[in-house]
Amino acid sequence: MNNASEPADGLAGPMKAMSPGVVDFLFRQLVAGEAPEDVQWRREGVVLGEQAPGAELARRLAETDLEALTPLELFEYVRASQRLVAWAEQLKERAVAHYCAEEPRRRTVRPASTP
Repeated sequence: MNNASEPADGLAGPMKAMSPGVVDFLFRQLVAGEAPEDVQWRREGVVLGEQAPGAELARRLAETDLEALTPLELFEYVRASQRLVAWAEQLKERAVAHYCAEEPRRRTVRPASTP
């Protein structure tokens, strides 16, 4: 018999976006009487949302298991990724501007004289 309260294609809404690991974590937090969020990562150093753009942020993003993130953490992950992209874009723009400014000087380089 069909249950009218459950969509035919399975879970919908926020539960559809939650991995089994996240659901398990939230259940353990509920049973332990803890807040339904991971606060341990805040005690371990700079949180992802506050990490300065650069190589360390890129490493942390690359090593993150997206399936283990809560919806809030996934949101912070996306924001951190956007900051990293903006930072890399600024690096590229600086390099292009430097290359364009140096181009005339490169064309007029004289060969070294031989004794």
